[in-house]
Amino acid sequence: MTSGEAARAGEAGPGPAPWSDGGLAPAREPRALVVASDLRNRLCAEEAVACAGGRMTAAIDWNGAAAAIAGEAPVDWLVLEAEGAPLPLLDAALPQIEAWARRAKARIVVALDEARIDLVAAAMLGGGVQLLCAPTVADRVAALAIAGGAEVRDRSDESDRERLLRLNQEVARIAETLTRLAAGDAAREREAPPLDGAVGDRRQGYRSAAPAIAARDVRDAIRSRRLRDRFFARGLLEDPAWDMLLDLFAAELEGSAVSVSSLCIAAAVAPTTALRWIARLTDAGLFERRPDAFDKRRVFMALSETARQGMRGYCQAVREAGLAIA
Repeated sequence: MTSGEAARAGEAGPGPAPWSDGGLAPAREPRALVVASDLRNRLCAEEAVACAGGRMTAAIDWNGAAAAIAGEAPVDWLVLEAEGAPLPLLDAALPQIEAWARRAKARIVVALDEARIDLVAAAMLGGGVQLLCAPTVADRVAALAIAGGAEVRDRSDESDRERLLRLNQEVARIAETLTRLAAGDAAREREAPPLDGAVGDRRQGYRSAAPAIAARDVRDAIRSRRLRDRFFARGLLEDPAWDMLLDLFAAELEGSAVSVSSLCIAAAVAPTTALRWIARLTDAGLFERRPDAFDKRRVFMALSETARQGMRGYCQAVREAGLAIA
């Protein structure tokens, strides 16, 4: 072996392990598996995978998807294009796919439409699954970048370069926004006390019994919050977590059930944003999923005992102060 060959052999020697932190980019491309029946959705998913720095391993139709996925090699990203997919196929496949992905430790990104929110949420909600309602290609790229940390790269020919440049700029903007939000969330979590024991009245001493809280008072608060939208631009005063807490508390007082799609409406934000908050509050132990006794394809959302005590304590404190629920 010549000295030049030895040098090249050294350069080609063992490098950092896949997904190691030893370099500026992942040591290998994330492998992606796409499930889609609609050609347009499949092409959007494949374009997103390419732009997010991944490599397609297979594209599978929803018909027989669970069995087909079980025979595939493990992947890093599982992209499920549920928008417009036949409901019976989704109903049969999603629970099995979710179990497979959990065993394979694959990150799941699901694109869906509003009509399929309840069905998808019944099988996949929280636990790192990203639900995107009517997403663009840029939305998919951002979700995949978050899931795997891959760099956005240009895979197009020269004729597509300008279009992908605009897409990459949009993805960069989304990534910057998400990074800023994540940093703010992390800072707030460091400053905040642990969730256990964080919800409750901090005052000491005797408290007199208060009259029962009326669902009408909570609904009035919700209506007053929605009136703000008539006078301020949409998006300026968004507070989806509190809007959903109020809606679930009112429903509990009324003895009614709330589906995931109904809770998305109550959040008064885009469905993808609402789904992200529902997953986050579920993971935080404030929301609980309860199966629909009459339709296994749907789940209802309810307050956990921790959230229930917090809402009752808040409403009682507001009443004792002579204030209205806000």
